[in-house]
Amino acid sequence: MASRSIKNRPSAKKKHPKIGLLTVVCVLAAVILAGGVGVFAACSSWIGDLTDYDVTKAESFNTAMPSDMYAVDEATQMARFQLENRDPVSLDQISPYVLEGTVATEDERFYEHGGFDLWGIMRAAVVTLTGSGREGASTITQQFVRNTILADEMTDISIKRKVREMYLSVKLEEVYSKDEILRMYLNTINYGNATYGIQAASQRYFSKNATDLTLAEAAALVGIPQSPSSNNPIANPENCLSRRNLVLDRMLSNGYISQEEHDAAQSEELVLDQTLPAEEGIYQYPHFVRYVRNLLTDPEGPYKYSLNEVSGGGWKIITTLDPAMQEQAQAAVDEKVEGLHEATRSDALQGALVSIEPSTGNIKAMVGGDSDVNLATGEGGDPLKPGRPTGSSFKTFTLIAALEAGISPQTMLDCTSPATIPNTPYGSTIPPLENIDNRNYGTRSIARAFEASSNTGFVRLQMAVGIDKVAEVAKNMGVTSPLDQTASMTLGSNNVTMLDMASAYAAIANEGVYNDPNPILKVYDGDGTLIIDNTAEEGSDLKKTTSKQVISPEVAHAATEVMKTVVTGADATGPEAALSSGQVVAAKTGTSENYMDITFCGITPQLSTSIWLGDPSSSDPEVGVALPNHTTAADVFSSFMNEALAGRPLEDFADAADPPYKTFSDSTYHVGGYGYSSSSSSSDSSDDKSKPSDSSSTGSGSSTGGGTTGGTDTPGGGGTTGGGTGGGTGGGETGGGGTGDNPGGGTGGGETGGGDNPGGSTGEGETGGGTGGGTGGGTGGGTTPVSLAVRFAAPTIWSRGLELFAA
Repeated sequence: MASRSIKNRPSAKKKHPKIGLLTVVCVLAAVILAGGVGVFAACSSWIGDLTDYDVTKAESFNTAMPSDMYAVDEATQMARFQLENRDPVSLDQISPYVLEGTVATEDERFYEHGGFDLWGIMRAAVVTLTGSGREGASTITQQFVRNTILADEMTDISIKRKVREMYLSVKLEEVYSKDEILRMYLNTINYGNATYGIQAASQRYFSKNATDLTLAEAAALVGIPQSPSSNNPIANPENCLSRRNLVLDRMLSNGYISQEEHDAAQSEELVLDQTLPAEEGIYQYPHFVRYVRNLLTDPEGPYKYSLNEVSGGGWKIITTLDPAMQEQAQAAVDEKVEGLHEATRSDALQGALVSIEPSTGNIKAMVGGDSDVNLATGEGGDPLKPGRPTGSSFKTFTLIAALEAGISPQTMLDCTSPATIPNTPYGSTIPPLENIDNRNYGTRSIARAFEASSNTGFVRLQMAVGIDKVAEVAKNMGVTSPLDQTASMTLGSNNVTMLDMASAYAAIANEGVYNDPNPILKVYDGDGTLIIDNTAEEGSDLKKTTSKQVISPEVAHAATEVMKTVVTGADATGPEAALSSGQVVAAKTGTSENYMDITFCGITPQLSTSIWLGDPSSSDPEVGVALPNHTTAADVFSSFMNEALAGRPLEDFADAADPPYKTFSDSTYHVGGYGYSSSSSSSDSSDDKSKPSDSSSTGSGSSTGGGTTGGTDTPGGGGTTGGGTGGGTGGGETGGGGTGDNPGGGTGGGETGGGDNPGGSTGEGETGGGTGGGTGGGTGGGTTPVSLAVRFAAPTIWSRGLELFAA
């Protein structure tokens, strides 16, 4: 559009000469009041708190500016938080029709007066007093002052308010040019529907920039501020059209448009092309965006800003989210969930994923599901128990607690199934504790028990280490959910969020250093000042995240070595997580009771990723939808990680020495010295995966070992381990010499002789036990140990809810 000139418009930089308080007082005295000195005294008192007022800050009053949120690339805008729909622009970004129409309608002598219009006041007074109508006398400058600086006094209809308004208007015109005041006015005025400023109004009603408005469109918008509700073009289009035509009349009478232009514009219908604001101002990745906003405004969090500051401060928020990884994560989860929907013929199942950079704690991707509840963080769900049952991915904390206690991962562990375990609900046999599918893993090392995800073995290990110690490790590593410290805790019976799990596992990948999970990189306020910088050095006031050593590098390394076997071992429960590039992965799978929840928590040196699948509506299979048996989330992990790490060099976890190990024995829970080796150099005994016999008899083991009844028929080879004779005969589930994984040795290390007094174990680096309980050879010490597989009568209080499938 060709440049147009507003009538009587002076140089854009020209400011009106000072008029001062005396002029304001005299005008009011002459027009409104009488009484000379009394008037002057009254006016002086009314403006007493304004005499030193800095009008250079006028534009910041009552002008909440939107805050924008960006991904880590600083280019991908994810959200615009705002108290008001506002988008300030410069004067040259506004159609001349808007400038001309505003001046013609709101203040035709705008470029002539010095802040208030004496003639306008007189004209309005005459119109009002003669009863010929009602006419406003406020100038554009006064309206701006009223809507910003004196917004709190807007509803005060009094001479006092008018004096204060006029005084500040005069001061404002001493500092700003007319064009600057017009720009500020047009950027702050209310255009209805929570829309402030001409640019926001142009987009809201016509889906175009303010500079592109036609004459009819401009006139329609100019007419709204006189009464934003009555002239609302959506709610009251007829009123808006009538007001638009009045604006066109004013523009014609003031010489801004020709009769032809006037008539053509008035003949146009009011046609809107609306752009509805994004819900909550969120454009994409809503769960992550809300998480960031909630974190910034959490009164108990590290930032503690108000919602008004975050949504109205004009901030630029740069987050840690990687757009490419986010899309890859969403695609991997969506593909899996769609397959589950087909398999279950239900759309109840959902998925969540969190991926964190271990070295920084920065959140690179977050998938929160399809509902308002963020299934990755628990926000919007149960505030007392956020998250979902993790299943066996919680066993990692038991492993670490054992390593911290000096227990070698090669320490032997009773993993038979089913099992009764003292001092737990599983001390009875209704129900007994079982491994998944009741697989009998015999006696094996802690490392191999973790690989196969033995429930019976890890409940025993947790009880031996101490439930409180396991809970303490989990809390130290970042689990924020309340934990019920029961025997089933290691099996993942507690609700924990994937955000917590990813953060905790990230500490293992980061040599035991825990970083706060962090979604915020930097924040700049409305003036461009850096107010948050989580990339700063430790100790900086701008850095709000913290780091701490939660486990030793040695324990982290030892745990990682064990966790690798979940993907690569012979009994691996998560082989689908192997990455095509050959990048090493350490992980743990998890399945809750009745397949209501599936988790997978995996780490590489570059990323820690935790995944959940299930029905968020219920943990009751009678109400919710269970996952198909043997569903895994490991394939979701590999699908995402193959894409996320594509093209990046392979890395290995940091090396470290072994933690200091000690000889450990717990005969109550069958860990270590319970006829087993506790040396880090020992290997597993035979893993008999067949279901053991429920019967026991004098002289024969209650379980088979390598297909041979323990100890042939020699008395004394009872318990879960047989083995009264050596040679090639298999000794129950620990296996005699030459059986299974434990070679050599003359006799099986069964629980021979005096009950809990262990006999010697055979195997690599261990001496074959010739005596048991002080009694030579395989002869029992007068008693027949009862098999752990035998089911005792028990109360039925534990008949439901305690048996967790935790593969």
